[in-house]
Amino acid sequence: MKTARRLGVLILATAALAACSDGGSGGNAVPASWIRNEYRAGGGGYVDRADPVTTVAGEIDKHTSAQDRTTSGSMVFLRYRDDIVAVSPYAGGSRIEMDDYRSGYHRWRPHLSSVWPDPDSDSFRGGGPGSGK
Repeated sequence: MKTARRLGVLILATAALAACSDGGSGGNAVPASWIRNEYRAGGGGYVDRADPVTTVAGEIDKHTSAQDRTTSGSMVFLRYRDDIVAVSPYAGGSRIEMDDYRSGYHRWRPHLSSVWPDPDSDSFRGGGPGSGK
C-alpha cells in the first residue's frame, strides 16, 4: 500500500512540475526559470529595481516570445500558452508577477477583459492557436 501511495504522489509531483516547466514542444511556455534567475524575488513577485516596465517586458518577451502582449495604464501583460506575466511599476523599477491563465485573467480582469478571452466562457479554447479544436 505504501508503495502505491508513494508512486501516486511521485506521478502527481512529476505532472505538476511538468506543467510549470519552461519549454516543451506544445507552444510557448512562460520563461519561469529564466525570470527567477534574471530578477530578484521581492515585492510579491520578482523585481528589477532599475529598469522601467516596458524594458523589463521587452527583455522577457525577447527571451521567450509571448503569444500576445497588451498594455493597460502603466502595466504590460504578456500572454503565454497557459500563463500570464504582468509587469508593473515598483519602487522606481518593475515588478514581475506570473500566474496561470485562469488565475491571472481573474486577477487582472479590469485590464484584460476587453482584450483576451475569459477562460470561463463557452468559447474559450485555451492553449492558443490550434489547441482544443
